[in-house]
Formats: sequence, structure tokens, C-alpha cells
Amino acid sequence: MFLAAAVLVGWAGPGCSKREKGPSPRDLKTPVVAASAVIKNIPVQITSIGAVESISSIAIKSQVGGILSQVHFQEGQDVKSGDMLFTIEPTYYHQMLNQAEAALRKDRAQLANAKVDMNRYEDLIKRDLISRQQYDQARTSVEVLKASVGADQAAVGNAKLFLSYCSIKSPLFGRTGSLTAHVGDLIKAGDTNPMVTINQMQPIYVTFVVPDQYLPEIKQYMATSSLKVMASLPNSTGNPEQGMLTFVDNAVDKTTGNIKLKATFENAGKNLWPGQFVNVSMDLTEHPNSVVVPSQAVLSGQNGQYVYVVKPDDSVESRPVTTGITYQNYIIVDKGLSAGEKVVIDGQLQLFPGAKVEVKALPGSTAGAGAKQGTK
Repeated sequence: MFLAAAVLVGWAGPGCSKREKGPSPRDLKTPVVAASAVIKNIPVQITSIGAVESISSIAIKSQVGGILSQVHFQEGQDVKSGDMLFTIEPTYYHQMLNQAEAALRKDRAQLANAKVDMNRYEDLIKRDLISRQQYDQARTSVEVLKASVGADQAAVGNAKLFLSYCSIKSPLFGRTGSLTAHVGDLIKAGDTNPMVTINQMQPIYVTFVVPDQYLPEIKQYMATSSLKVMASLPNSTGNPEQGMLTFVDNAVDKTTGNIKLKATFENAGKNLWPGQFVNVSMDLTEHPNSVVVPSQAVLSGQNGQYVYVVKPDDSVESRPVTTGITYQNYIIVDKGLSAGEKVVIDGQLQLFPGAKVEVKALPGSTAGAGAKQGTK
């Protein structure tokens, strides 16, 4: 009995010593997404919220009263400077002009006759055939009629001016708004409500404010070059509109500590519309040849900021870095990283120094293989 037990024990021992061990956690590869540090020229930007404003907004009102006989455009139509907008019935003003011209012709005829009389009296007074008083009366009549002719000429000019006001033309290139006057309406001269409002669309302003702490830098960079301003609509996926800073207000708002700025945009595609709110970014200067990585690669720990660098053997190293400004989805790495080194941008929570990784690409991109170096 004892011998059998010993044999059984002896048989079981070697089997236990050959039991395979499970893989070490350090040998497992963690799937991550990585991208290469690249060289870019990164602009120093100020961001703000801006409002789109028309450079010129004209409320069209009539300078004469009368019946509106014609409207020459459609609501919302683009018009050019000099395009006909409205016609006020001109019959009354034609009559005013005819009356003024008739009075002018009458007074000119009387003046011509008075000059003939004055010349005749001048000859007679030289021969002492009339009194001095008669000659003076003739000369006075000429001067009075000259004044009347002058007044008649002014009346003709006014009548022509009022007649021209019956044709209302666009004073600028812009877009018409909603009509408040229609054919057959009785229009009053200088009425409070405009007949239509025209907004200039090209070029156009974007007004925004920035804290006054940026004013010295803005003045410094404006003195040497034009400052580029970008404007984009909220949630827009297209390219932002590009303009130039053209106005800095002459005083800081004491209540908010902000200063108002204006940028001018060509607005070739008419994407900017008066009254819209837009996201504004203004480039002050550039950090040339900066080492940058996607901003999500940089983590914060007890000892400061760090990144996980993927080494050639597919292990990762936790490396402290010193960062600079952020631009879009990039962040400048001032110290701790060289161009071309690959850093983890997704999956860092599962990593530790020395961990093995398997680099995956982002869906629809080549970020996992690393971006090409270049300049922006």
C-alpha cells in the first residue's frame, strides 16, 4: 500500500513541473492610434465672436411726393449704382417746369425791351431831351428785370431738380431688402419709413472685440504688415472667409476692457450676411519651423505634461515635454520631442512605460502611419 502511493506521487510530480505559464502583461500589445511629430509654421492667433455688418446701408426715401407709378426691381435683387428703382408720377413736376420756363421767357422778353428803352434814354439824356429821373427809372427797370430773370432761372433749376427726383436710382451696388411701397401708393416726401433698404454686400465688415491686453501687439504687428483675419460661420465645414484688419477703435470700453476692431472681407461668394454672428480668428505673427503634434497626444500628470513616444521596438516611453500655443488641433512642443518621432494620440489610458503597442490607423485616415512633414 505504501509502495503504490509512493509510485503515484512520483508519477504526478513531473506532470506539474511542465505546466505552461500564461503570457506576461508586458508581452501583450495594446492597440493605439499614433501620429508623427511634424514641422509646421504655426500662427499666433486671437479668437473672438464677431458680427457681420454692411459697409454701407442706404434707406431709400423719396424727396418728392406723388403716386408711385413703377417699381423697377424685385425684392432681394442685387442692384448696381445708377440702376432705376422707382418712378414717381412726373406729370405735376413737368407742369411746374413748364410754368417756370414760361415765366423765364416772359421776363427775358421784358428785360430785352427794358434794355432797348434804357439805351434810348441814354442817348436822349446826352442831348438833354429827358430828365435824369426818367433815365434812372429806365435803368432801374433793367436791374429789376435782371433780378426777375435770375429768380426765374432758379425756379427752372428747382423744377428740373424736382422732376429728376421722380426717378429714384440706386446710390450703390448692393442687395435690396423688403419693399414697403408698391405701385399706386401715395408717397410722401421724406417719409419716416423707407421705401426699401439696400445693403452693400461686397466688400463687407466683420466687427469684433478683443481684450485691451492685446492692443500693444496689434499695434506692433499692424505697423509692419497687414493682419489677416479669418471668419467662419458656426458649425460650418467649408473654408473660412479671409479678410484684413482695417479698423482699430480709438478708445477702450471702460466697462468691459475690450477694444473694437473691424476687418474688411471681399465676400466674393456672399457667404457673409449682415447681422450674422461668426467665429473670428486673427493672425498676429508666426512661430516658424515648430515641432507640432495633435493636441490630444499631450497628457498632464503630477510632474507636468508628457507624451507616450512609440519606439522602434513597438514599446512606449513616457516622455516629459514643454508645450507652447495651440492652433486648431495642433500644439507646439518646445522641448522634449523631435520631428519624425511617433506619439500616441488615442489609447493612452491603457499604457505604461515599456508597454508594447500595436499602432492602428484612424478610420479613413493615415494618422497611424504618421503625417508627412511640411509647412502650413
